[in-house]
Amino acid sequence: MMYDCVVIGGGPAGLTAAIYLARFHLSVIVVDHCQGRAASIPITYNLAGFPEGIPGRDLVRRMRIQAERYGAHLRISEVTSLKRNGDIFIATANDEFIVARAVLLASGVVNHRPPMSDERHADALAKGLIRYCPVCDGFEITDKNIGVLGTGERAFNEALFLRSFTSRITLIAPEGAHDLIGEQLLTLARYRIESFAGPVAGIELEEDKITVKLTDRVLTFASIYAAMGSDVRSELAAALGATRTAAGCVEVDRHQRTTVTGLYAAGDVVLGLDQISSAMGQASVAATTIRNDLCKQRIILRS
Repeated sequence: MMYDCVVIGGGPAGLTAAIYLARFHLSVIVVDHCQGRAASIPITYNLAGFPEGIPGRDLVRRMRIQAERYGAHLRISEVTSLKRNGDIFIATANDEFIVARAVLLASGVVNHRPPMSDERHADALAKGLIRYCPVCDGFEITDKNIGVLGTGERAFNEALFLRSFTSRITLIAPEGAHDLIGEQLLTLARYRIESFAGPVAGIELEEDKITVKLTDRVLTFASIYAAMGSDVRSELAAALGATRTAAGCVEVDRHQRTTVTGLYAAGDVVLGLDQISSAMGQASVAATTIRNDLCKQRIILRS
């Protein structure tokens, strides 16, 4: 079957695009390996329309149901190869070939995680003891004792961002000495943000607190923000020759087109604010652009 579009990634961006594309009466398939960040969010309170909050897995489940209701196909698999043959794209997933006229890459990013087992990390995430997005949930840690695990520019900026939510911030280098310049250290001192060098010898969980063990001390927090960076899942775009930033984000124009004709991108895989609402907005733009671009190639009229 020739699809009008294959969407790679089944998070908020990919599923929003699928809903739009299906409602445009286009044939669309979403290929998702079910390891996206959105589904792992214990509960989000900053998504408009959900004043009581909604768990990430429930949001993704609802969006899947909505996409399928309008005719989108969903497949649980991982796209391991993406090639272009003339005006069509061929995606390989579990040794199957998916052929489409357009591709939307909504593959997101992978967080660098603290040194702990998958099971303990999942437990800490569910309890809100480990967090990754101060924009999403900084409100929930208001006036609490918070640790930031990381170093360098990223962790420094995250610690400063969190300082508007609480006065009790501690910055911890996970592996050794901090990679900070003198001016940054002075800024931390000015805002009363403590900093300690690693390495982290262990992380222990309790019901309502998390403990970080260093070689010379033990620090206890209500939550830890892991500001250790992430890997952008943009390898498929790179294989097609799409332009990326130095950090690996796919470059797009204001209509979410990449530098490869027929390839579009939305969500965390592109440079921008890593938010569910932002991903949805980008996806709606991308889907509408895909519809309009395909119509230029072949007029779609209702009989």
